[in-house]
Amino acid sequence: MAKAREIFGAGHADLEQLHGLRWQWLEQAVGPAVVLPTEYPDGYHVPHHHHSRSQLLHALVGVVLVTTRHGRWMVPPDHAMWIPAGIEHSVEMLGDVSMRSVYVMPQAIPGLPEGMRVVGITDLMHSLIVESEKLPQGGELEGRGGLIMNLLLHEIPQLPERPLGLPFPSDPKLAALCRRFVAAPSPHATIDEWADTVGMSRRSFTRAFQRQTGLSLSTWRQQACLFAALPRLADGEPITRVALDLGYDSVPAFITMFKRMLGSSPRGYMRGARDAGEGMRRAPARSEAPTPSAWPQG
Repeated sequence: MAKAREIFGAGHADLEQLHGLRWQWLEQAVGPAVVLPTEYPDGYHVPHHHHSRSQLLHALVGVVLVTTRHGRWMVPPDHAMWIPAGIEHSVEMLGDVSMRSVYVMPQAIPGLPEGMRVVGITDLMHSLIVESEKLPQGGELEGRGGLIMNLLLHEIPQLPERPLGLPFPSDPKLAALCRRFVAAPSPHATIDEWADTVGMSRRSFTRAFQRQTGLSLSTWRQQACLFAALPRLADGEPITRVALDLGYDSVPAFITMFKRMLGSSPRGYMRGARDAGEGMRRAPARSEAPTPSAWPQG
């Protein structure tokens, strides 16, 4: 217990030790769900790993990029990533990140999502995560604590899915095209150009891409452009520069795409993210992050 508290309070230098202790402890914890906080510095990378519980990864502040062999998912503030149990994934921090993770036992309740997805965090869910974090972790809860955790679990299937995934095709040639596009995104890529590059007819290419990614090339391309834009906007780059660098003919065209994908203009979206960050920074500081009462000794 004392060693776990020491690592939690030691700062970013001991994050690798923290992860080792945390994953070991999670495999032994009981109860349907556990809520744990972590603070990460800009650029920190959590290498590929998996756990026996599903994870609802909630970014309160900062942007998180989750990568698996199936593709990439971006998690901005006020969103969360649902990662089913057993899925190998890595996590990259874009900016300083304040994260809360809800680790859920498989089949804890009926209706939990079966696949990877980014979801919006409602006001109710945000409040439930904040309250759940204060509860004793790693055991069965009764009374008020049990009710809060039970409601949190039942809210997970209700969270609205957001189009912030970027699945990659299984075909190596198509996947190579996607990787090149991610490295240099442009809204002007066409189906005919991509089909010619891999030696396929337009119809065959369209069917294969849709079957392997679940998205049309047009939608996939817009989401890739959004992936490229969000970290730059979070760094304070002007909307005009980002839009033109991504190949949009006009700023209004870029703003239209952004609003269609995220439901808000770039300026409004980033203002909301900044307000969330300021709210976190104004919150009373705690001497250390909450430490589960059943945390391992070693």
